[in-house]
Amino acid sequence: MSDTALIALYAFAGAAGTGLLGAAALRLLRRRSLTASLAVVATVGVVAMLAGTLAVAWAMFLSSHDLSVVTTVVAMAAVVSLATALVLGRWVVARSRELALAARSFGEDGDFAAPPVPATAELAEVSRELAATSAKLAESRERERALEASRRELVAWISHDLRTPLAGLRAMSEALEDGVATDPGRYHKQIRTEVERLNDMVGDLFELSRIHAGALALSPSRMSLYDLVGDALAGADPLAREYGVRLVGDRVEPVPVQVDGKEMSRVLGNLLVNAIRRTPPDGTVAVAAERSAEGAVVLSVTDGCGGIPEEDLPRVFDTGWRGSHARTPPAGAGLGLAIVRGIVEAHQGRATVHNIPGGCRFEVTLPTAP
Repeated sequence: MSDTALIALYAFAGAAGTGLLGAAALRLLRRRSLTASLAVVATVGVVAMLAGTLAVAWAMFLSSHDLSVVTTVVAMAAVVSLATALVLGRWVVARSRELALAARSFGEDGDFAAPPVPATAELAEVSRELAATSAKLAESRERERALEASRRELVAWISHDLRTPLAGLRAMSEALEDGVATDPGRYHKQIRTEVERLNDMVGDLFELSRIHAGALALSPSRMSLYDLVGDALAGADPLAREYGVRLVGDRVEPVPVQVDGKEMSRVLGNLLVNAIRRTPPDGTVAVAAERSAEGAVVLSVTDGCGGIPEEDLPRVFDTGWRGSHARTPPAGAGLGLAIVRGIVEAHQGRATVHNIPGGCRFEVTLPTAP
């Protein structure tokens, strides 16, 4: 073996021994603070260089004077290097502590303020991730507050809508029981009407609870939009005649879709009932079904309600929303459009609304069948 190789071997052995000891120290201190880990890393680097240099000096069999000089110079360099590394390490630790303090406040109140000067690229990345998480949590809290307000509003409206028919049912049943009803047949008919209203309301609440719980089980099958729209128009025709509203099937293309027929019929039925009730007599409600430019299918229901205030448009599909209409029949409990959105989103689609001259258009976008 040549002298150069032997010297390199001595240097490697000295540095490697120090490195192994440093690795063991880091393992023992892995649950301690960053200060201890940085101190170990700086010490290992300096001591490894010192050990390698001294091992080479001893291997070269220098004179005692030369060996003392080399040892002194290397030791001084090691001391200066170690002190410099520890000072710089403390700066890094100080920046990390600032990030820790910011993260602690983030955990307490949910607002994260990033430190002005991040220490390293890794800490800067952690700071950005915490800031992004803070923004998402803020959005979630805002949605939760809006949902809670919507729930309280819904409970108040449902309580009102249940109390009115129940009071009427009680009065009519007492009249029949006391024998003071002048026309029992009319009372029986009215009682049945109110019971059907209550049954529909309870059914809507049950459907909405399934949607919110993610328990809406779909049974999709391939069908034509032409048949789906035709059945919905036929079902809504008696209500349209009662309100004096014309129903029109406009541009209904026989596009195949993969949907749950029962649930999608409910979507169209809710949209048609909503449009008919808010369109004045002699008005028109038009239904269209056609392909969009992106290749999807767009079902639209256009009414003559006069339009929805711009500030209310984002809330139209919220649970319990009923706009400025009176909280009496036929306004309903404000569940129909929320059910529409839930069913459509369960089909991987989306429901939107926008104003048009004289009314508004509700659109349901669905993927086409493969």
